[in-house]
Parts: sequence; structure tokens; C-alpha cells
Amino acid sequence: MSAIRIRRHDILLVPQSGRVIVRPFIPSSTHRLIAIIGRALALSEEETARTLKAMLAEFSPGHLGLEAALMGNYERVLPHVFTQRPLSRERKLLIGALFSGEYSLESAALFNPSLVPHPDQEGVPEGGLRFIMSLRATGEGHISSIEFRTGLIDPQGEVRLDPVSPFVTLPELNADPTYRKTGFLVKLHEMGFDNGHTTSVMAPLGESFSRSALSRSMLRVRREVRPVTADLNNALRGIQWLADSNYEMTFPASLAMSERIIFPVSTNESNGIEDARFVRVVEDDGSSMYYATYTAYNGQAILPQMIETQDFLHFRVLTLSGAGIQNKGMALFPRRIDGTYAMLSRQDDENLFLMFSDNPHYWSDSQVILRPAEMWESVKIGNCGSPIETEAGWLVLTHGVGPLRKYCIGAALLDLHDPTKVIGRLREPLIEPEGTTREGYVPNVVYSCGGLVHGRELILPFAMSDRVTTIASVSLDDLLAALKG
Repeated sequence: MSAIRIRRHDILLVPQSGRVIVRPFIPSSTHRLIAIIGRALALSEEETARTLKAMLAEFSPGHLGLEAALMGNYERVLPHVFTQRPLSRERKLLIGALFSGEYSLESAALFNPSLVPHPDQEGVPEGGLRFIMSLRATGEGHISSIEFRTGLIDPQGEVRLDPVSPFVTLPELNADPTYRKTGFLVKLHEMGFDNGHTTSVMAPLGESFSRSALSRSMLRVRREVRPVTADLNNALRGIQWLADSNYEMTFPASLAMSERIIFPVSTNESNGIEDARFVRVVEDDGSSMYYATYTAYNGQAILPQMIETQDFLHFRVLTLSGAGIQNKGMALFPRRIDGTYAMLSRQDDENLFLMFSDNPHYWSDSQVILRPAEMWESVKIGNCGSPIETEAGWLVLTHGVGPLRKYCIGAALLDLHDPTKVIGRLREPLIEPEGTTREGYVPNVVYSCGGLVHGRELILPFAMSDRVTTIASVSLDDLLAALKG
């Protein structure tokens, strides 16, 4: 689009394979597990201390809190530690190390970024903006997680990223999270588990209940119901799966933003947390919440989920409900429209849909607002993040897939008061793969999960060939003129 001024900043986020976490590395065979423990128990205390010291000297420089991670993995295998004698801390750590492994979060790719204003704007010069960028990091086995970066847009429109820490840290999971009963029951109904057994479990619980209260109620039902039937086991498994899929986590405030990693926790996201679209949603009363819709992937099926946070320290992960929760690429509008939440979606893997709801966690009816129109988007279209409010309408960044699975970024403009009305859309791509950026993990792709407007510029982060990420500034006036023209 030669008529639209686009300035690419001298920023390139390249995967750094040295940023690693410690994960459990536990064999599925109980026989092997016990054999490994036996070898650790056979060492003398002197051999144990010497081996542990050498191991910590080798691996500690790459981690914050390595010993805590090793002790956590020791606790995972503790039921198989076949000795009654007390073990030294050194031996426990060594056993934990035997069942641990490093995982390089972004060894394959660092891509699909989204931008939101930072909740802390203290000290930012007038006319500037501090931001948070989320990124999809992918490592061995194509497992995706969420990473963060921070940066500043200065009053002159220059974009700078803050230094990136060499360390990464997993959050602490809340062992006893709370759930909202209404949403929990709706999801159980959708899953087909709303029978007498689930009623027996859920009825005694309050509108807000804890994981421990749910576990006690499940245990009571299991003890009371005789005989134990397949229906009972299926119902309890469904409740357990849903509880595991809704969790809370917290990072210490002392951690830099780039040190915070959201890694798959539940079984439905065991193969990845993909394409998180973060957006700051401002309510009618002025309060705000950061939401991120993402795709949970377990290696076979996908499930749209949502993250909530107000401070990027405490995060709540929730399943979404309703007939509209299908496929990928859901993106919330940053405010209600006439008192109602709105969301972009793609139910059929081809067209762009719009949904309205009174509840950001429940979505049902949807309608098509954009269909493929040009050859560069003739296979399918979707969004590249949440709509951005401008004086001319809702600016929607789109992605279009064309011949040879080439992904381009386009744009459309929706009416501010009635976003089902399309004011205009670009006939040519705004940004498309070119030159060496066409080569990468997945070639011929440019893609974004969300930009923001600052002043009269659209600040657009985007990934190239699903491997590396850069940032461009687009003249908002030029873009709106092209869309309205």
C-alpha cells in the first residue's frame, strides 16, 4: 500500500535458546522410576554432596531458584521413595534433579505479538506510553507458552524495548483457587455432564467456591453412591477436568516482566498456549481489566480459553462457554457497546464473525461481517487482534490467507455504534511477507495478535514467518483515509 506511510523500527526479537525453565522429566514406567531412585539412595552422603555440588555449579547460572524447582520435582516422586530413613536435603535435591530437565522456551520461535498499555505509567514523559508486549514462544515439540516484554513509545514516536533478562521463571500456582458456580454449571452442561451425580456434587456449594470445597464434595459423593457406575466416574472426571482447566497463578513483584512465563498447566493446553490476544477492557464505570483470549491445544483438539489480570502479577485462567466458542482467533472489543460486550471470532475457519454478550465468559449467537474478497485472502480471513477504537470507527487488523498459504495483514473499519456495519476494507495487503522475512519456521507468513494507536500512529508488532518479531508504525490518517475511500 504505497499510499500508506509505514515505518519499520530497528527492532528484531530473535529466539534465545538460553532462556530455559526446569520441567519434570519423569518416566511413565514405575519400574524405571524406582530403579532411578534406588541408584540415588545407594550413594554415600559424601558422593551425594559431591555430585550435587557439581550439578548445581553447572546449571545454577542459568536459573533463578533452581533448588526450589528440584525440590518440587522430588515431591512429585516422593510416593515412590522406598526408604523409611530420613533423607538429607542434598539427597532430596539430587533425586529431584534426576527427574528434572531443562526446556528452552523459545528455541524454535518467538512470534505472534500483541501490545497493551502498561498498567504503570509513572515516570513516562508527557506524550509517551509505556507498553507490555506479549509473545508466543515455541520450543521443542512445538509447545507454546506466553512471554512478555516491556518498552516505551517516546513523544517523538520512537519505540524502544527494555533489556531482556537471561532468566525465566514460572509462576506459583494457587493450590486452592476459587470458581464461579454459574459459569461452572454452564460449562458442565455443554460438556454433557449435567446429570444427577454432578447435581449432588454442585448443589451444596456456594455461588463462589474453592477447589478444596469442590474436592470434599466430590469425595462425599464417591463414598455415598453405590454401586459405582460408569456414569459416576465420567461425571467426576468431567468435573475434575473442568476444575483443572480453571486455575490461578501469581508471580513475585520482584520479577522483571521478561522473566515471567505462562507455561501450559492443564491437560487441554498440554501442547501449547497459542496466539494470546491481550486487550485492556475499560468498563462503563471506569474500572479496567486485561483480558487475553488464547487457543489451548492438547495435540489433538483446540479449546478457546481466557486469561484475566489487572497487574500482570496475578493471572486467572478460565474456560469460555457458549455455542460461539469454536475455532481460533477470538478477540474482545476494548469496551462495551451500548452496555454489551463484543467479540470477533471465526467459527468456520473461513470468515470473520461478530458476537455480542452480557458476560465476557459466555458467547452464543454470531454473525458473519467479513468474507474473503480479494485473492490474497481467498482461502480464509481472521483478525490480527482486538479492534482499536478511532474517531472514524473500529479499526480491525485482519489476516488473509491466499495462494501457497501466504499470510498477509490487512485492515477493515467497522461502525463505532453498530460494528456489524463495515465502513471499508483494504483491497491490498497493509503488510505482506517479503525478502528474507519469507523464510522461517512457517514460511510466507506475517501475523499479529494486536497493536495499539498512540497519537496519530498505529504501533503494529508483527511476526515474520512464525519465527521472529518486529514492530512498525503506520500513519493512522493514511490508513483511515484508505479505508474510508
